[in-house]
Amino acid sequence: MRLVIQRVSRAKVTVQGAEIAAVGPGLCVLIGIAGGDSKADADYLANKTAELRIFEDESGKFNRSLSETRGEALVVSQFTLYGDCNKGRRPSFSHAAPPEEADALYLYYVDRLKHKGITVRTGQFQAKMEVSLVNNGPVTLILDSK
Repeated sequence: MRLVIQRVSRAKVTVQGAEIAAVGPGLCVLIGIAGGDSKADADYLANKTAELRIFEDESGKFNRSLSETRGEALVVSQFTLYGDCNKGRRPSFSHAAPPEEADALYLYYVDRLKHKGITVRTGQFQAKMEVSLVNNGPVTLILDSK
């Protein structure tokens, strides 16, 4: 399981021109699920997402987590995080989990974040989405459960 996490001032998702989700200060999380990923991967990354100290304290140091700041999370499924561009000019997505498997783990990850007290908004699984955000910092990190 792979995440691209961006610290944001705000972020939103639109589908067919209609806004379906938005968050204020917090994180925009793009999540890719590989074949063979499990609930243990989702648990690990949900804990990491909620507790990662990437928000500034009074001294301007990265000492506060999403949980501590009471920030929100916009979680968007993105199978292209497992795009393999090593051969040819067209990415292969053979490492991405099948949609049914990916959707179940995506929803499980979202549930685990909510269980930790995080306010979570989501994109629409398998939809063509437009994600817009204001990256605060900028701070962008890649997390992988393997």
